[in-house]
Amino acid sequence: MKKIQMVDLQGQYAKIKDIVDPSIQEVMDSAAFINGPKVHQFQKNLEEYLGVKHVIPCANGTDALQIAMMGLGLKPGDEVITADFTFAATVEVIALLQLTPVLVDVDPVTFNIDVDAIEKAITPKTKAIVPVHLFGLAADMDAIMDLAKKHNLYVIEDNAQGIGADYLHRDGSKTKIGAIGHVASTSFFPSKNLGCYGDGGAIFTNDDDLAHTIRGIVNHGMYKRYHHDVVGVNSRLDSIQAAVLEAKLPHLDAYNEARRNAARKYSEAFKDHPKITVPTGRTACDGICGTCDCHVFHQYTLNLKDVDRDALVVHLQEQNIPCGVYYPIPLHLQKAYADERYNEEDFKVTNQLVQSVISLPMHTELDDEQIEFITTTVLNFIDGNS
Repeated sequence: MKKIQMVDLQGQYAKIKDIVDPSIQEVMDSAAFINGPKVHQFQKNLEEYLGVKHVIPCANGTDALQIAMMGLGLKPGDEVITADFTFAATVEVIALLQLTPVLVDVDPVTFNIDVDAIEKAITPKTKAIVPVHLFGLAADMDAIMDLAKKHNLYVIEDNAQGIGADYLHRDGSKTKIGAIGHVASTSFFPSKNLGCYGDGGAIFTNDDDLAHTIRGIVNHGMYKRYHHDVVGVNSRLDSIQAAVLEAKLPHLDAYNEARRNAARKYSEAFKDHPKITVPTGRTACDGICGTCDCHVFHQYTLNLKDVDRDALVVHLQEQNIPCGVYYPIPLHLQKAYADERYNEEDFKVTNQLVQSVISLPMHTELDDEQIEFITTTVLNFIDGNS
């Protein structure tokens, strides 16, 4: 059995080397390292893939989220509601812009932001909602957009983990997540489902005026050289990273399907175990259904009951099986974001998840032998310590 990795970028690269290397070589030969043809071509192709009018590439996913908020003209003191159970970048950019982060609990099944909790947190100062499509599963966007319309709020999709997933609307239509809210951000960090070989990110929107504003922000606030019309930053996707992404984008659907297939095999092995709750698609799905495209499994995350999660982590590591605990400390308990406004009773789900979740290896190169070894090791530990 080959070595198990949390993310096998070397194995993935070996299969597309003949496509990636010439794409990078084109950039080297042209020396168009900044805003070159590869950047513009990738932007256009990603717009077509997502069905969104505007893709604005930038330097990384955190910048993408910050620039999206800057483009909306949010002011210091404006409240922005987001999920307590997610990576810190989501709340970090809110604080950096001197906005007021308002953290709320998540749904116990999907781990995504709880819509009822959002509504309870809305005040006259609330200006935006940031749903995170956590671990690759689409958040409840119809309900969130309804709530935003009702209260005249912006919706900023944090799509760092979910690129390629579809959202099934109530009317039966489908939209790629990231193309539903007023604006969205994504990350092309190497481990993402669509990852480059360095840092990279992008902002998506269907709003022409907002897109124009954002294009200025990413380039020092310039639309014409040395004319600074808005306060901006320096945040560009370099041409070499665009060349990698351009080569990988046609494979994204296949990559996501490979992840779903691995997830199905994991879930079949853990099926009906009383101490293991496996991830599913959206709540309307029965498990990971045959056409489940609402989840792209950036992570495959178990929710354990009456199991010493931390001891399991150690055991897996001893068996050379990598794993992850995302995220061990709720954002509302992080020193940087603690606030006396928060009440522990409002974070029951998050406070439980940080004690009980564990993410198993998930990538496009997982094979059946590895999955069998991983699942057998997990089950033997849990059943042997009952």
